[in-house]
Amino acid sequence: MKFTAKILLGMSLVTCFTTACSSAKDTTETPAKSQEALFMLKELNALPQQGKFMFGHHDSPVYGIGWDGDEDRSDVKSVCGDYPAMMSFDLGRMEIYGDKTLDNVSLDRIRKEIIAQYERGGMVSISWHVDNPLTGKDSWDVSDSTVVKSVLPGGANHDKFIGWIDKVADYLNSIQTADGTKVPVLFRPWHEHTGSWFWWGQNLCSTEDYKALWRMTYDRMQEKGATQLLYAYSPGTEPQDSTAYLERYPGDDIVDLIGVDAYQFDKEAYPKDLNRALTIMTQISKAHNKAMAVTETGYETVPDSLWWTGTLLPNIEKYPISYVLVWRNAREKDNHFYAPYPGHPSAADFVKFYESPKTVFAKEMNDIKNTIK
Repeated sequence: MKFTAKILLGMSLVTCFTTACSSAKDTTETPAKSQEALFMLKELNALPQQGKFMFGHHDSPVYGIGWDGDEDRSDVKSVCGDYPAMMSFDLGRMEIYGDKTLDNVSLDRIRKEIIAQYERGGMVSISWHVDNPLTGKDSWDVSDSTVVKSVLPGGANHDKFIGWIDKVADYLNSIQTADGTKVPVLFRPWHEHTGSWFWWGQNLCSTEDYKALWRMTYDRMQEKGATQLLYAYSPGTEPQDSTAYLERYPGDDIVDLIGVDAYQFDKEAYPKDLNRALTIMTQISKAHNKAMAVTETGYETVPDSLWWTGTLLPNIEKYPISYVLVWRNAREKDNHFYAPYPGHPSAADFVKFYESPKTVFAKEMNDIKNTIK
């Protein structure tokens, strides 16, 4: 009996030890990603290794200058004959409207375009200009500095906000090909947090609460089975060094790609700020083994006819970026566009940008995929 007891005790200790090790392992391992998401990550990493980067455009196939809702159209395609390799869409206000976004684009149309982009070989990034859950106003409402705290566990708006995250997760999970494959996308929540123009910005919440917001979002997405997502962390150009850039970084186990949102407002400041940001990101990318990109950029109305090859290309081509993306060509606002359209003064220069061996558009993506299978 004593011998048996010793055996049982030993087995019990082994079981406890194994369980403890398993639990410890579970808390440190990155949760599973779908095979499609993992392949997308391989592509993002392979592009700079080949000395190339994708060109991207926000809302590219759903509206443009002088048109809205046409099929098989894009201002970029109309200029160079090819779709962007990266497209981005925003889900802002879908948590309120249910069937459309803040830019009055139907969720059904976005779903259709994401699937089409995936099937032509391209990629998609998703941002979320989510409404202020405390005041009921938009994401630019910074009148209250307790909003982030209110959506975290124990906060007055936690349950409501979890419901909003669930709506986004359910929608992203619904974006599937005909054979039921969930289309992988790069999810980019809580962007430009180093500024203070969103309710999750620098002066609107503590570092700890911002990280907790990220963690809560990620964990809920995982619980909802949205394993087809990659995640992008994209501050603005405010950080002056890697310490400032990483101050609110939510963790290597969450983030797949680091980025920067950098717009040209001043001819002298833009190259300086962009190069500083990309230098910092290159260091972090190597140290943390993360892909990197210019997640948003542009020069509103592109008044410089040689901006594409004279400013943008020379300032980004020397860095190991996976893509560069310019913002949308609004159809409901005058002079709010960032890509050329037929007849625009910079259209000819954009074609030269398209023809650069560095830039990748949709038609080239399947060839790139074949090199890394």
